[in-house]
Amino acid sequence: MKLSKSFIPTLKEVPNDAVVTSHVLMLRAGMVRMLSAGIYSFLPLGYKVVKKVCEIIHQEMDAIGGQEFHLPALNPKEIWEETNRVEAFGDTMFHVKNREYILAPTHEEIMTYHARRVLASYKDMPQTWYQIQTKFRNEPRPRSGIIRGRQFLMKDSYSFDTTQEGLNESYKLHDSAYRNIFERCGLKFFVVGASSGAMGGSGSEEFMVKSSAGEDTVAYCESCGYAGNVEVATSKVEALKRDDVSKDIYEISTPNVKSIDELCAFLNIDETQCAKSRVYINDKEAVLVLMLGNEEVNETKLEKVTGSGVRPGHPEELKEFTGADAGSIGPVGFKGRIIADERLRNLNNLFSGANKNDFHIGGIDLSRDVPNIEYADLRIIKAGENCPRCDSKLDVFPAIELGHIFKLGTKYSESMGALFLDENGKSHPIIMGSYGIGVERVIACYIEQHHDERGIVWDTSLAPFQIHLIGLNMKKEEVITASENLYAQLQKEGFEVLFDDRRDAQAGFKFNDADLLGMPIQIIVGEKKLKENKVEVKIRKSGERFEVEIDNLINTIKDLLK
Repeated sequence: MKLSKSFIPTLKEVPNDAVVTSHVLMLRAGMVRMLSAGIYSFLPLGYKVVKKVCEIIHQEMDAIGGQEFHLPALNPKEIWEETNRVEAFGDTMFHVKNREYILAPTHEEIMTYHARRVLASYKDMPQTWYQIQTKFRNEPRPRSGIIRGRQFLMKDSYSFDTTQEGLNESYKLHDSAYRNIFERCGLKFFVVGASSGAMGGSGSEEFMVKSSAGEDTVAYCESCGYAGNVEVATSKVEALKRDDVSKDIYEISTPNVKSIDELCAFLNIDETQCAKSRVYINDKEAVLVLMLGNEEVNETKLEKVTGSGVRPGHPEELKEFTGADAGSIGPVGFKGRIIADERLRNLNNLFSGANKNDFHIGGIDLSRDVPNIEYADLRIIKAGENCPRCDSKLDVFPAIELGHIFKLGTKYSESMGALFLDENGKSHPIIMGSYGIGVERVIACYIEQHHDERGIVWDTSLAPFQIHLIGLNMKKEEVITASENLYAQLQKEGFEVLFDDRRDAQAGFKFNDADLLGMPIQIIVGEKKLKENKVEVKIRKSGERFEVEIDNLINTIKDLLK
């Protein structure tokens, strides 16, 4: 492709709201342009990379027996109502035409719809169906360029099995395929245990890359490789012990004391003596959650205990269920379900709210004073705590999710009536898995990991072009002729070549653009070297430069690209 006839609108400056490295470089390199918040157009250079990623995905999915579909993005709403996910997605789901149709945020329902019509016997399975299709989610705060958008391209696949063992095998095949895909795309990634969230099911893993642009937070152990999204991650922390003697409970006047820090200062106590109380609403019922000191509630872990979604209670609800406002709520006398974090198990001589404004209670013995209390791991872990596997220190950092695999089980087949007959003629729900990859996120994460101060550094797997051919002083006839001849030869050999044939651009401008666009190999054709029948070759990644005889150039490039 000749640059003079190409649409590659490079930029020196970018909008102030572009702060993530991949977003900045994709704008500067002319790969994308924003149409609206969270909605991006891929320009020709960027779309070439999209196709490279998709081809790798196709190859690896086909290798595990995947069959490709292309499902409509516009879905009848009633199919989604069979699983109650219209309500579950809420405002994140786009509705059209008087809310009779939706724009699909994912395709579990539609795949299950097709499966229930054709997979009637155990003989019809296993099956693996996949697609690469546009998805739509009304993200309230789209940001970080293509990392979190309202319209995005996803590879989603679905497995259909008759046994749990079959699902386990399909899950393993996808795990292997995903590792191959990300390795072939040149990504440094790790795998973490994760929450299935609104997808449901049992097993769930996320494929992540460490990045300051990430919106997920991950715990990771360098020593043993333990990793987990903080939504589900655990750690080893020092267990607290009961005091030998339990005091009687007593009420304390605590005017204007609302926080744990204020209570500790007022009473001159340590936060480990405090049970912080939070009220959550679960199916219209109030649940009181107790945490040690200033530790925070992990709402994903809480939802696993309650079995369904929770939300923090509103101020008026706190008053209704406890008789007090936030800061004065406690477990003694609370009429409802009480769940305490494991670190509080059986502790005594604690302080908490009195369920009366401006009052607290001391001397609380959870075993004595809070009947029917439940205990569960509810806390958000912190960096520096011990790994649950090997006792080394955990690191906690932001990361970007590249892909997510789920063992859905029978959640969708049961609710949508996707049943099959076994060898004895007995009916069962199909056992399903769901597996997704964010195609655009693969590109963004690659750039996050492969760039320098001059621009993007592509390797051969995802590079829009393998070679950037640069003709210097293209007003000179000998340079024009030599450059055109090399361009033709390289293309004939099957190389992907971007030819900077611009006649008015200065050498420095061309070099800057070449480094910004980041093709693996640059070939520089200049008047001086041509007199020696040579060109200069530059390796973008290392910056290494060397001269090559034109007659040896093709073989040299072949060796470099190996």
